[in-house]
Amino acid sequence: MIQRHFWQKELERAWSERTIVWLAGVRRVGKTVLCQSLKDVEYFDCELPRIRRMMEDPEDFLRGLGRHRIVLDEIHRLPNPSELLKIAADHYPKVRILATGSSTLGASAKFKDTLAGRKRNIWLSPMCQEDLDDAGQPDLRHRFLRGGLPPFFLAPAFLERDFQEWMDAYWSKDVQELFRLERRSSFQKFTELVMAQSGGVFEATRFAKPCEVSRTTIGNYLKVLETTFVAHVVRPFNTHRAAEIISAPKVYGFDTGFVCYYRGWQQLRQDDLGPLWEHFVLNEIMARRQSMEIGYWRDKHGHEIDFIVAGRKGAPLAVECKWSASGFDATNLRAFRDYYPKGENVVAAQDVDRSYSKSYGDIEVRFESLRTLAERVGGHGA
Repeated sequence: MIQRHFWQKELERAWSERTIVWLAGVRRVGKTVLCQSLKDVEYFDCELPRIRRMMEDPEDFLRGLGRHRIVLDEIHRLPNPSELLKIAADHYPKVRILATGSSTLGASAKFKDTLAGRKRNIWLSPMCQEDLDDAGQPDLRHRFLRGGLPPFFLAPAFLERDFQEWMDAYWSKDVQELFRLERRSSFQKFTELVMAQSGGVFEATRFAKPCEVSRTTIGNYLKVLETTFVAHVVRPFNTHRAAEIISAPKVYGFDTGFVCYYRGWQQLRQDDLGPLWEHFVLNEIMARRQSMEIGYWRDKHGHEIDFIVAGRKGAPLAVECKWSASGFDATNLRAFRDYYPKGENVVAAQDVDRSYSKSYGDIEVRFESLRTLAERVGGHGA
């Protein structure tokens, strides 16, 4: 078991702000283990019928608690989860509840009350940089190939069947229960293609024929993947200028292990490291910001910036991802800053230990480690 200290601190901080914390994330990302690692908590698995019977009268349940910090795992299994949480928030201010589920929709479909102002949301990402430190396994190649789900990352051997078993469980326990899709083969083919083409510009028409469904259905499938955190849709940053790409999103698979699996990679070549590093940087930014609102930029001349993080004052932070700092070319950043002269420019490179700056004409670029970038974006415009 990994003591995921970064996430433990995030949960404690959230509890200091609200009495209800909703912890979401894909299956096997480590929600249950993380919850059980917190100090002085009482754990309830809502998948068990006897636990659900205990909560049929929310007030009796809350009055009878032995501790004031409780975990309600898989809370969407309750018939009316919002009732229990609302009563706890309004009438039991000393009780702290951490509720979990595989998807926000899994709970919100049954939430008859929005719980506005009563809860904090935390998305548990696949393993980030600090998780690798906690695991004592800083080898990024291992993280890229195995992925960031702790059971996959920590397994003594690489087992391909684990990926397919995960996908089968995702279909039956998440997709079917929440969305009632009918064509399993089409949806799974689409998911496989999204993983195999991860990081590319998304065009729905390219997926319709191989999946044997309409373009509209492909759009619905993508919304399912995005809602359940299995795909991250990175939309174009723009101000509707004529030369900017404004509508074509890029889609990333949620985890490098699944990307490698569906690309058929069992060993990584040098050329594979750059794209996987880009995925890892995106995972880190989203984990730190606790937001999926990250963009990319491209113009019609082919210039592109990997990620754009917008700040409070509207000055965009431009992030370029490079496995090696020596591979950086400032051409794209210059083009971007012709449109948006204000804002910082950062190259996140795997081989940078100490930050440094370098000028390219009239723009300055900061070269940073992922750890330094993570600290920066954690508060950038949040």
